[in-house]
Amino acid sequence: MPNWDEDSPRLRDNLTQVLKEIARRAGLREIPTVELARRWQRSFMEGLNVPDSRYAGAFRGERGLENIQVKVGANRGVNAMRIAAALRRFEATLQTLVADLDKLLPIGHELDADELAAVIDLCAWVHAEWIRIHPFANGNGRTARLWANSLAMRYGLPPFIRLRPRPNSGYAEAGAKAMNGDWRPTAIVLRRLLDDFPGGSDFLDEE
Repeated sequence: MPNWDEDSPRLRDNLTQVLKEIARRAGLREIPTVELARRWQRSFMEGLNVPDSRYAGAFRGERGLENIQVKVGANRGVNAMRIAAALRRFEATLQTLVADLDKLLPIGHELDADELAAVIDLCAWVHAEWIRIHPFANGNGRTARLWANSLAMRYGLPPFIRLRPRPNSGYAEAGAKAMNGDWRPTAIVLRRLLDDFPGGSDFLDEE
């Protein structure tokens, strides 16, 4: 059984299956919830050697994970006992932002430059805020990338953010700033990743 953090064929296959399901449902314009992320994380952890079985599909602060804290470099995620409140705020803000953008960008709408920038900003915010909160004991980066790809596909973009291994192009540095509450460096990185994605420039209307 491969380790949960190894770049294994099982992990890649799990992530591929989750992304395929997200792509299949992208056109439905479903209301995004934190329970989606719980399901994604549980699915891509399946069949892996997770340090503790309670880590799969559970947020820090929930029963059995009340005292699980996370630290990435010098940065700490939200305290476990404050995760539930942080996720409620995350979900409410995300749903408001998505509802506003859904009205502006109906299904099949071709993005102009300003609209593309708005979609990238939304993808960056959701990614950065998930990283800042770090609600899971394991798998937060992968879940954040799934969040961003799900929103990209919702508005007609490809899933341009590599799930595994993690992207480069300043991605780690942007993540560190995200943990301190600054999502803007993530937007810069995501725009670069889209530009470098095969066919990425086709999504920008130059007129």
